[in-house]
Parts: sequence; C-alpha cells; structure tokens
Amino acid sequence: MKLKVAILSLSVFTYAGFTAQNIQNNPGSNHGNKFEQLGTILPTPNIYRTASGAPGHGYWQNRADYDITAYLDEDKRNLKGSETITYYNNSPDDLDYIWLQLDENQQSNVKKADFPYSFTLPKASNDQQLRPTDLPAIDNGYGVNLEKVTDASGNPLKYTVNKTMMRIDLPKILKKGEKLIFKVDWNYNIPNRIKMGGRGGYENFAEDGNDLYTMTQWYPRMCVYSDFHGWQNHQFTGRGEFALVFGNFKVSMNVPADHIVGGTGECKNYDQVLTSEQLARYNKSKTATEPVEIVTLDEAKKAEKNHSKQRKTWNFEANDVRDFAWTSSRKFVWDGMGVLIPENNNKVMAMSFYPKEAYGFIPKIFD
Repeated sequence: MKLKVAILSLSVFTYAGFTAQNIQNNPGSNHGNKFEQLGTILPTPNIYRTASGAPGHGYWQNRADYDITAYLDEDKRNLKGSETITYYNNSPDDLDYIWLQLDENQQSNVKKADFPYSFTLPKASNDQQLRPTDLPAIDNGYGVNLEKVTDASGNPLKYTVNKTMMRIDLPKILKKGEKLIFKVDWNYNIPNRIKMGGRGGYENFAEDGNDLYTMTQWYPRMCVYSDFHGWQNHQFTGRGEFALVFGNFKVSMNVPADHIVGGTGECKNYDQVLTSEQLARYNKSKTATEPVEIVTLDEAKKAEKNHSKQRKTWNFEANDVRDFAWTSSRKFVWDGMGVLIPENNNKVMAMSFYPKEAYGFIPKIFD
C-alpha cells in the first residue's frame, strides 16, 4: 500500500511540474491565449530588470561604434566595404570571443542557414524525387566574402563562420569596462531584390537601364550580448527579426557621380556632392512649410541618360542608433522639409527619395 501511495505522489508531482511549464494554460480557447496572465512567462526580477520590465539598478548594455567606407561598383553590382568597429564591454563578464552577424549570407545557396523550411513527402515517390539536390551544391555567387579580419594594428584575428554568424576568438580577454578595436574588410554581389527577395539589394529598370539600390543588412554587425540571453547568435533566416546594439556611425559611400544618396543620420558634405542649385534648395527646405524638390523630376530624368563614370563620396554620421541603411540611384527625385518635434523642440529633416515611376504618388503623402 505504501508503494502505491509513493508512486501516486510521484505521478502527481511530475504532472504538476509539466503543467507549470505549459505557458499556454488554455490551448483549446478561441482567443489563442491572447489574454493569458504573464506570470509564468516573464523572467524573475533581478538587479538588471525589474518586475515591471524596466531597467534595474544594475542594468547595462554593450555598445559598438562603426567607421565604415563602402564602394558601390554599379557595373559589377558589387559592394566592397571596410569597417573599423569599436566594441565596448559594459557587462560584468569577461569575454574571450565575440559574435557578428553576416546577414547577407542568407542570399547564398551554400552559406545560408536554410533550416526553417520544410516539405511534406508525397504518398508515393521514386528515388529521383527523393534526391533533394546534387551535392556539392553549385555556389550561386552571393553572400559575404571576407577579405581580412584584423585587430587595430593589422594582426590577423582567428574567426569561424557558421552560416549567417561569425565568431571571432580574441587574443586576450576583453574585461569589464574595456573596449576592443578591430577591422573587417569584405565584399558581396548585390542581389536582385525583386527576384530574390530580401530586405536589401537592387531593383533594375530595364526601360532606362538603371538600378535603384537599397542597402540594408549590408555590413558585418555586432550581435547583442545581454544579461538574460548571453550572445544572441541565432541564425538569421531571412524572415525573422534581429536585435542590434546601439552605437555611433561614420559612413562614407563612394558611388557614381550622378547618383543621389540617402542614409541614416545626417550627410556632412552636401556642399561637395550637390550642385549649387540643389544645395540652395536643400537649405530652403529646412524652413519650408511644404516639401521642396531638392533634386527635380527633370534633373532625375537627365541623370538617367548620362551613366557617369566619375565618382563622388557621400559622408554620413548617425549617433546612438542601432543600425545604418542607405539608398543610391541616379533615378532619384528627392524632396524634403524640416519638421519640428514638439517633445524636444528639435527640427529634423523629413525626406523622400523615389524614381520618376513613383512621382505621381509620393507627394500625396504630405497632403
């Protein structure tokens, strides 16, 4: 009798343990658990995060500053980049390795993670249908090509690439409060965003022979290191979201001279890359009450026909942001106006960049 009671007690304890782990306490509900209480889901409060989710008195974030130069080769549809990253270890932990994201590897058929996809086998198959592909796979030529990874003095750093993630093994421990400066040189072939999908790439306009480039997830980026997760080094699947650390960016983009560039933050050399008329319109747009065409439709149409072989470099800076994206094309009409932010009494520039094909639609946004 005692044995039966012991077994029954163990069963009840085990069942209760499994039940406590089930965060969906009402799986048959018609509301899909959208109104469940979060007590069993939220982490236990600690010095880093309070029960409300607000930062605790011991909260910290690591930081990464980027100094990047990029060269857009329009003929080869290739982007070549070089970056210096300054990584600040504000955590209480000693770090002997770091992780970076190589998101562009998702466009490669041999470097991408490719694990979230599935298929169902038919009821009847032959041996040919069961062969998913010929191995080894033929490289489609996309994804990040790492040219050099070094410390600040130019000494090579040991690194390992695992699909869309890269780990760098540090020659010495990065202690709390210390910073690490290292450099990465890379290039990649820019994918056709319309045909291949993805968040960045080029769109080709066959009727005038021009491309419009939207450059996102384009540089090797630091992964997040946090108190509750450690290194966030999950593979990038192309459709999922991602986390990034805050930092300051200095980015220079060398592009064909007749291209117009828009990017995160502020351009620091409009006086060098714009014509005197365009610069005057830009300065006028800062205080305008309606959008001002900084690059007009007529100017954009003329630029489409030139295909300049000269080059210009656009310099941008952005402070305390998590990411940097940019766009470049000779097709761009560009309009903008200053907008006052009531909360802090700051004025920011609201700007639009679009090809002539969208000219009849974009201005209506401001109505």
